[in-house]
Amino acid sequence: MIGMPLRGSLSQQSEEDLQYDPVRAKRIPTGVADFDTIIKGGLPSGSLVLLLGDMGAGQHEYVYTSIAKLGIVRDNPQTRKYYLGHACDDGVLPEKVEYITFSRSKEDILREVASSFNPHFYNAFKKYTKFRDFSGHYFRHTIIPSSWTSQGDTLFGEKPPELLESVVDFLDSNATRSMVVIDSITDLAESDIVRPKDLISTIKGMQRASKRWDGIVYLLLTRGIMDKKFEQMLIDSVDGVIVFEWKNYLTSSKRQRYMYIGKFMSVLPHLELEKIARFPTMVTSNHGLVVMYQERIA
Repeated sequence: MIGMPLRGSLSQQSEEDLQYDPVRAKRIPTGVADFDTIIKGGLPSGSLVLLLGDMGAGQHEYVYTSIAKLGIVRDNPQTRKYYLGHACDDGVLPEKVEYITFSRSKEDILREVASSFNPHFYNAFKKYTKFRDFSGHYFRHTIIPSSWTSQGDTLFGEKPPELLESVVDFLDSNATRSMVVIDSITDLAESDIVRPKDLISTIKGMQRASKRWDGIVYLLLTRGIMDKKFEQMLIDSVDGVIVFEWKNYLTSSKRQRYMYIGKFMSVLPHLELEKIARFPTMVTSNHGLVVMYQERIA
């Protein structure tokens, strides 16, 4: 169990360093064009966003779509309106993508993207995604042999860094003006080596530091994995929450994916103005995750 205080600047930044002017906040497109149109071009830079949802309801597809479309537009600026929509003309593209994993391998994720989307999406995703695999730290105290993880046969020193400490150090060095994906908080919540209180403290520090990084950080979490108390504490610690869920049709056995904003002070007013409750979504190989239409409040 981790009980020691974390080192690294997430917990040590001065108030002056972390000053943030929301009036000047840039917008970073999500890559889901209809959604970006409603929220006026994307999510505010400097946001820490929790992607919370049912298993397979769209969290990963959202991330894959965002990375691929932003990568395509970076290579071909003339396609911006086609892939990102007209509302994203002033949106800022992240300079790079940092994809953090704990239990999944780079090869597993690339294989999933390749089998789900067309080669154009896959090539953009692969080109612009830098993977940081923390499986060596994650599995260190388990029966999993080191040859199965990112450490291979490399031995740690006498006092190896703790998992959260290593993640903090990595973010401090790499998160500036980046899209960061942490896949996933579910792994940390299920692990015996990370205490829930330490995880919540780290997320709170991350929320403060994300303003200085001026990019966007996505945290993936499967709903219902954490104790309800700690899940709510995590929700309270981030800037925004996008929820993904399955709903059954009343007259058949089919299911529909939905996406809605559970929390986001700078985004919800746009949805309330349009009287939009949630977004039915679908995933296609040519367009990734897309909004089918908007369900409006009567």
